[in-house]
Formats: sequence, structure tokens, C-alpha cells
Amino acid sequence: MEWISENKDWLFSGVAIAMPLAIIGWLISSRRKKQIQKGGDNSTNIQVGRNLRIGGRKEDD
Repeated sequence: MEWISENKDWLFSGVAIAMPLAIIGWLISSRRKKQIQKGGDNSTNIQVGRNLRIGGRKEDD
């Protein structure tokens, strides 16, 4: 408790900078995660959020 009272200015100034930066980073990253899929006539479209693996050996699972 004594350390916090002695270093409160340093400690809380770091929090005051980190919180807005974290919020801005979250807002920017949430905008990039949107997926857009366009397909034409007679096309097969597959949309995957992460990795798609078709086939393969069962030992790799």
C-alpha cells in the first residue's frame, strides 16, 4: 500500500494513457474483421473465418 501511495502519479498516468490506446486499438481491430463475399452466377463460394483444411491425414488432427 505504501508503494502505491508513493508512486500514484506515475502509476495512474500510465493507466490514463493505456486505456484510451486500448479502446482505440479495439475499435480499429473490430472494423477489420468483417468479411465480404462476392459470387457470380453458377459459382460455389466458401467463406471461412479462420483456416480451411480439406482432406489431409487424421494424424494431423
